[in-house]
This record gives sequence, structure tokens and C-alpha cells, in this order.
Amino acid sequence: MDFCSIASGSSGNCIYTATEQTSLLVDVGISKKAIDAGLAEIDRKASEIDGILITHEHSDHIKGLGVISRKCGIPIYASPGTIRAIKGIKNLGAIDESLFHEVSPENDFEIGDITVHPFAISHDAAEPMAYRMSSEGRSVAVATDLGIYDEKTVASLQNLDAVLLEANHDIRMLQAGAYPYYLKQRILGNRGHLSNENAGRLLCRILHDNMKHIFLGHLSRENNYDALAYETVCTEVTLGDNPYRASDFPIEIATRDHVSRMVTV
Repeated sequence: MDFCSIASGSSGNCIYTATEQTSLLVDVGISKKAIDAGLAEIDRKASEIDGILITHEHSDHIKGLGVISRKCGIPIYASPGTIRAIKGIKNLGAIDESLFHEVSPENDFEIGDITVHPFAISHDAAEPMAYRMSSEGRSVAVATDLGIYDEKTVASLQNLDAVLLEANHDIRMLQAGAYPYYLKQRILGNRGHLSNENAGRLLCRILHDNMKHIFLGHLSRENNYDALAYETVCTEVTLGDNPYRASDFPIEIATRDHVSRMVTV
């Protein structure tokens, strides 16, 4: 399976994964022009995408959905609550009703030769989900927008070959920053976002000998920066209750402005 980030950050998210037969996007929170440019960098086209998996209806995850659905007619997969919320967002424009496919947590489904496992996450959206994608014994997952994680989250992320995991904010930067109090509380709350420290702690729970690549994504522009997220997560892994050091694994930041390198697992 191929796996890379077209864009990842609080301003927009779009993740690509594919086999030789099937190509998927997880979220389209950037413009159609940016999606096309990102796909071109990895020698792909939007017309080749077989499905779009939507995690939830916030704009940094669906900004390009209206245009790309009208231009390319790509099937859209999301929870019933997310689909209802998307249909209520007027600035997306009309989306062909037939493109929507309702899926629900813990109920696996197939797109081509990829099995998709959706699982519920804790975030302040209608019915948010994360996704694990598997084919021929290989698995990758995208897990962002997690206020908290629980044992079900951990179970859904076991034995992956690669993962894109949220490391949204540094707690001290957020607390000392310019955000209003209510927004700080939202981000720090159980339906907010995963801090660098908690990303490292979750990573400790899912690491195993055959993990081939880790992307840290959905970084806040205002309350984090690449080196801080990387060092904090690596420290949590190296000092955490697990048999590994961070240096045992390829770990890199998925950025908002650049396509990551393609990982093949």
C-alpha cells in the first residue's frame, strides 16, 4: 500500500492511500486546485480516485468536497451524522445525492481491494470517525481530531504498517497564547485535539516491531511547530512504558504546505 500526506494541519487536511488497483483520499480540506497539485506531485490525478473518506464536517476536512465531487463524481463515505451536517453547509454548493454512502463505526466495508475500518473518535463534530485501511495483510490509518483516546481507539490502531497521528498542540504554548479562553478549553477538552504529549503516549500503545512509518499531523499553526512536536513525541516514546526508542522508527512531520514523501508498506 502507498501512503502519503497531501496536506495536514489545522488549516487543511488531505491524505492519500492506494493499492495498485484502488486509490482513496481521507478528507479533502483544501481547495480542488491544491488537491490536484498535490496529486500531481505523486504522479496521480483526482479522476483516478475511487473514494473519499470523510472524518467529519469541519471545514479543514471538507473544504474541497463540493468542487471535487462535482468535477470528478467521486463516491463519498462518511457517518450518517457527518453526511447530514455536510448537507447543511451551504457554501459547499450542491453535491449529487447519489455520491453519498453512509458507513458506521466498527462496520468494515470494501472499496475495490481495500477494506476500510471506521472507528468512532471523540471530537466536537456531529458523528466523527477515523479510518484504518487494509489490503493483502498491510494496514495504514489516519487518526486526527482526537480529544481523548480510549481502549477502542488503541485496539483499532494495533499492528499497523504506517499511521498518520495527530500531534496538534503544545499545551504550554496554547495556554500562554492569544486564543480566547473558550477556544483554549475546547482544544484542551475531551472533544478537542490531541496534544504532543498525548500523541506520544498513544503512540507508545500502538508501536510494534513491524511499524514501518509514522507521520505526525494536524499540527496547529499557532500553538505548535514541527521541531517541538517531533521532539516531544520522541521523548514520550523513548521514556515511555514500552520496549522501544523513538530512533527505532521513521517518524516525520506531515506539513500543511508540502506533500510528504510517499511511503510504501
